[in-house]
Amino acid sequence: MAFWSAPSSLPLLGLLSIILFLRPTSVVTSPSGIRHGIIRKPSSSDPPFHPFREAPAYRNGDACGSSPADRIHVVMTLDANYLRGTMAALLSILQHSTCPENIDFHFLWSHLEPNIFSSIKSTFPFLRFKLYRFDSNRVRGKISKSIRQALDQPLNYARIYLGDILPADIRRVIYLDSDLVMVDDIAKLWGVDLGGKVLAAPEYCHANFSKYFTSSFWSNPGFARMFDGRRRPCYFNTGVMVVDVEKWRQGGYTKKVEEWMAEQKKMRIYQLGSLPPFLLVLAGNIQSIDHRWNQHGLGGDNLEGKCRDLHPGPISLLHWSGKGKPWLRLDSRRPCAVDNLWAPYDLYRPSPVSSLEE
Repeated sequence: MAFWSAPSSLPLLGLLSIILFLRPTSVVTSPSGIRHGIIRKPSSSDPPFHPFREAPAYRNGDACGSSPADRIHVVMTLDANYLRGTMAALLSILQHSTCPENIDFHFLWSHLEPNIFSSIKSTFPFLRFKLYRFDSNRVRGKISKSIRQALDQPLNYARIYLGDILPADIRRVIYLDSDLVMVDDIAKLWGVDLGGKVLAAPEYCHANFSKYFTSSFWSNPGFARMFDGRRRPCYFNTGVMVVDVEKWRQGGYTKKVEEWMAEQKKMRIYQLGSLPPFLLVLAGNIQSIDHRWNQHGLGGDNLEGKCRDLHPGPISLLHWSGKGKPWLRLDSRRPCAVDNLWAPYDLYRPSPVSSLEE
């Protein structure tokens, strides 16, 4: 195991009983009741302030290899609105990894924000990572408005272009959203057998598939026939995926997803961001893995973000997909019970001088 792992010794479900003493910070209340922390932008005369505590330096165990074949490639996006979540996700991955120094992180960004890059470096000085610019113009004319504004951001579609963005010698990656924490060794997820498929993820074949597409989709005979029995209508969440990037490139999957995005522009056939075109291309044709690797939906639905309980069964990854994010609910002093499982990984520290915006 990694040499430093204090919080990981706590039983996962036991964390629900932790009483959190939250740090005071200036907040504003949105119409939804969620209060957002406001950090004063420093002036030129202020000393440098990094809003995140420095994480411990996690080291490999004695049994870890050092060859290129031992490397684990993880892809995430970098967005200022989700940076606090990204930091927590990184800490959780490193803390629970047997070989944390073998993990290479690949961050995709669309807006040049040097403070984000410096925050990563100052918080994780020993992190192995590379930065890749995602050109938002690739999707700006292809995105259709969805039921939640956050789903319409160009960076949300960057996962479609992994084969184009990443170097050719990277053949396999784990793609992760920023609103999650890992509570198991990521090497176990990396080692799953893809069974010759382009993608592996937890799969749900008893979901109500009709809700992901509009009546215009189901009334079109050509579209509806896609799930007439030849393909199982199985849902999977695109926030946690093991992807064979080489197969993705060879199979032209980026173009296939884009074709469905083009159909959406002609005729509104779905409501949810980048997920439906993924389902149209790959649902029922991926390698299914244990549900423990994506305990998703902890952020509630996409409209209200109401609290949800954990699903029964073992857990390796907790995912706050949906509208509610744990850092916002914790700051509002109105957390859901599951948000207390995220809190131990929160590295955020508010500015010592902040101002309240009315």
